[in-house]
Amino acid sequence: MKPPYRATRGDEQLANAITLLRFLLVAPFVLLFVANAPWNMTAALIVFCLAAATDFADGRIARSRGEISALGAALDPIADKLLVLAALVLLVRNGVISGVDVMLVIAILSREVLVSGLREALAASGNSLQVTRMAKWKTTAQLVSCGGLIAAAPTGPLGVDWLPIARLILWIAGALTLWTGAAYVAAATPLLNRNH
Repeated sequence: MKPPYRATRGDEQLANAITLLRFLLVAPFVLLFVANAPWNMTAALIVFCLAAATDFADGRIARSRGEISALGAALDPIADKLLVLAALVLLVRNGVISGVDVMLVIAILSREVLVSGLREALAASGNSLQVTRMAKWKTTAQLVSCGGLIAAAPTGPLGVDWLPIARLILWIAGALTLWTGAAYVAAATPLLNRNH
């Protein structure tokens, strides 16, 4: 029988390096997004999609090789949030997200800050919560909605005709974000109360 795959230190570094790449891609994404050029949105979208792809790549590598590390588990959601929040703020800034959609973005940002704080509090108390499948869908929906909104910007590769579809995906992402946030609070509260 073939022995199970055992991760080496180099394996763990590969998955973590891909996560780190997502952090590093945020800066060029922002710079391209705000650049004063007719091609800026297309270039920003390419970088955003590359960064989003690393989210699927690092997780798949880590799981398939059994190389899930504490560092990777900590960095991965932070990288996701940084990329999504940067995109949402920029989309609000240039008016692609406007009106009532801005309130949804504020709710999404508030949820991410709250859950991040709860995650830190749980870690400090020696507890943790497993990432749920719904939370993974939430992240995917956020990334897809941001990519769609960038593409549907006035100077984006798809143009404003696609904006209603991108907005719909944003609201789906928002619903998943708030739902998973409420579920996280409900699961974390008893664990935190137990330590007081």
